[in-house]
Amino acid sequence: MSFLGRLFSRNPTVSPAEGAARPTAELGRWSTPALQATELRIEGGLATDPGCVREINEDFARIIRPTTPAALHKRGVLAVVCDGMGGHEAGEIASRLAVETIVRRFEEDELAADPVAAVPRSVQAANRAIFDAAERNHQMRGMGTTCTVLLLRDGMAYGAHVGDSRIYLIRGGDIFLMTEDHSAVMELVRRGVITRDEARHHPDKNVISRALGSHRDVQVTGWPQPFAVLPGDRFLLCTDGLYDLVDDEQLLATARDVHPQVACDRLITLAREAGGHDNISVAILVMSTPHESTSAGMRETRAIEIPQ
Repeated sequence: MSFLGRLFSRNPTVSPAEGAARPTAELGRWSTPALQATELRIEGGLATDPGCVREINEDFARIIRPTTPAALHKRGVLAVVCDGMGGHEAGEIASRLAVETIVRRFEEDELAADPVAAVPRSVQAANRAIFDAAERNHQMRGMGTTCTVLLLRDGMAYGAHVGDSRIYLIRGGDIFLMTEDHSAVMELVRRGVITRDEARHHPDKNVISRALGSHRDVQVTGWPQPFAVLPGDRFLLCTDGLYDLVDDEQLLATARDVHPQVACDRLITLAREAGGHDNISVAILVMSTPHESTSAGMRETRAIEIPQ
């Protein structure tokens, strides 16, 4: 059975991501009815950094949280992390265009009616926007981006991704990898040819098999159904510039107990101290009850001009 099949089966058993500090846990044992938006507060942190080697930051990330209770109840909270690729600054254009396309659909309430289908559709729309932009401007030909999306709405989590940017869930002292990289190396893992630990050190570990912008249509991996979030849950979205250098045990230890913005900043520092060979981006969303929460400032990456 596939990873997503195990995750969303009636009694899902999901192994913690490779290198997690605690043993295998079952998400199913925490299954509860969805909590209403008024029962959970969602706090967020976001950080992105060009790293120690590259001058241009081709990552782009945003967290969008509506400011009114009515809009929050209707739309939820959105997090998007993208890792762009392509020369002549085209990578940062692709990643920004992907994020802004998805955010626009979120703000126009297109994700609200049927999030299971609408979240992957928003990623498809981002793919088409990048592809069409490259068709109009030959200097942007070949640009692309990974894309990972998380929507939290009415106590439920919805996800979709293309490429190798990841979503982790920290719950009950364990860390779970909620996405599978779209790469030839991960396909070797799925077929049992190599282990996950061997994949971490494979020379082609960062060669992805799927990205937004490469073709007019792209296969998006969306979660087939949502699952209920619980107080204390922490979702961590990141690009490979983080998880290549900071293993899952470090992710767990750094992110599980502190304010999400503090955790994001510390993780960026860890990746830079480990070499920072790539752009680094991380977003963290934390579920808490109102009396547990603290004030949080949510950041977003800078805007850049998109050539017409």
